[in-house]
Amino acid sequence: MRAGLAVAGLAAAAMSIALARPGGHLLQAGLFVWILLAYVSCGLLAWTRRPESAFGRLMVLVGFGASLSTLAWSSNALLHTVGLALDLLVVALFLHVFLAFPSGRLSGPARPLVVTAYAVSIGLQLTVMVLGGFGPGNLLRVFDAPSVAEVVHGVELVTLSVLLLAGLGLLGVRLRAEPRAVRWLIGSFALGLLSLAVLLVLGLFVIPGFAQVQQATLAVLGLAPVAFLAGLLDARLARASVGELVLALRREPDDLSPCLARALRDPTASLLYWLPQYRSWVDHDGAPAALPSSATLIERDGEPVAAITHRPADRELLEAVVAAVEMVIDNGRLRAELRAGLLEVRASRARVLEAGRRERRRLERDLHDGAQQRLVGLSLRLGLLESRLNDDPAARQALAAAREEVATSLSELRDLAHGLYPAVLSGHGLAVALESAAAQATVPVRLEVGLDSRLPEPVEVAAYYVVCESLTNVGRHAGASTARVEVNRAGDVLVVEIADDGVGGADTTSGSGLRGLADRVEALGGTLRVWSPGGGGTRVRADLPCG
Repeated sequence: MRAGLAVAGLAAAAMSIALARPGGHLLQAGLFVWILLAYVSCGLLAWTRRPESAFGRLMVLVGFGASLSTLAWSSNALLHTVGLALDLLVVALFLHVFLAFPSGRLSGPARPLVVTAYAVSIGLQLTVMVLGGFGPGNLLRVFDAPSVAEVVHGVELVTLSVLLLAGLGLLGVRLRAEPRAVRWLIGSFALGLLSLAVLLVLGLFVIPGFAQVQQATLAVLGLAPVAFLAGLLDARLARASVGELVLALRREPDDLSPCLARALRDPTASLLYWLPQYRSWVDHDGAPAALPSSATLIERDGEPVAAITHRPADRELLEAVVAAVEMVIDNGRLRAELRAGLLEVRASRARVLEAGRRERRRLERDLHDGAQQRLVGLSLRLGLLESRLNDDPAARQALAAAREEVATSLSELRDLAHGLYPAVLSGHGLAVALESAAAQATVPVRLEVGLDSRLPEPVEVAAYYVVCESLTNVGRHAGASTARVEVNRAGDVLVVEIADDGVGGADTTSGSGLRGLADRVEALGGTLRVWSPGGGGTRVRADLPCG
């Protein structure tokens, strides 16, 4: 079949030259023959090398479609009418082939764009001919309305120009997304569409120089098959890089995505893993990820195990990459599963701490609004009773003692409520809360807080408790004479540092105080470090993400 198409291409070229000779269109015919032979020969070569792809067949169709325009030069009325009817079909064919590279299939907004171009190039052209356009040789002439036909023809040319510019926009979007190595190829397609759109506009307004622009445009469009072959050759070279991918994967890198990006020549390529226990896709860090509809699934026993996200790629190259990835996917999936579990543990710990914080805050409010208020009321009533017992000193003394007990209980209850949740923190912010904590410390504290705005409440609570627990340890164990507290923001990290001039040698492995602080800090994604050399004092530093 392909041999027959080659012979038909040569015959069509000879026919175009024969039709052009009487009317003196040899130069223009030569350019159409150039397009015909370039597309047919390159299309047949692509068809032979990649029979599963539709792109080679599409190139052959474009070549023969371009030659149909030359039928309009025929003295035979039927051939002349066919040539006129299909004169602008080549515009839709060029738009089709440029947007369908390299698979030969259209997707997304390119499909309705090309379908519209076919409908306009044939439907409106036939309408013009029915209205009596293109002179007396038109066999489809039904009405004699050349002025209306001219308007319809103008609409046809403008519409096709707009469709070409829309296709140019799609190529522009693709141009930004493609790697630098193939941008020149997409750029050449864009140049072809732009020159064709300019040609249609010039034909509409009958601007001088139209013939020269047409010749230049046909010459440029005839070079496109060379670009297509270069693209196909580039794809073959890319498939040869799969060997390098296999060698890279044998080293079992932690993240396989960079290897895939190099092999597919796609910087956006990445590998996602399916974790059935979480019913979600994750990246190599175990973080949840959305699976695009264009991703290529890797399955085992009918169940997905991984997926490669990528832009449209050569099918053979993609199959080779998938085969290479399947050899080492288990270890990468196991690492992603472990990291996802770690993320879940961290999230669970954060949820537990948040639930505890909310419960402590509720208890603090309940104590403040309940028991504390009742004790205050009881103290006031005892004071009134004491003022009325002027003649009974013993009763007055007993009431005074009872008031002291109530005051002591109230003070202890306030301390308990403050320990559960510092109301001053939520009401006035971290700086004021730390000033209150420093004032209650058993050693002099030099406090430096460099914050110009409020932070997320969990961060402020964690920082507050780090300072309070550290100052408590200083008072109980350090034997220090002074302490220093510094709280500053470094970008998206809150740095909290507490240091003393005590004896040092703090045991960070025993006791629940520092371990509890570490859990609180790590639950927010931060780190807690302690330096306590013997005789050199103790320094505690917490780094808390606050972005």
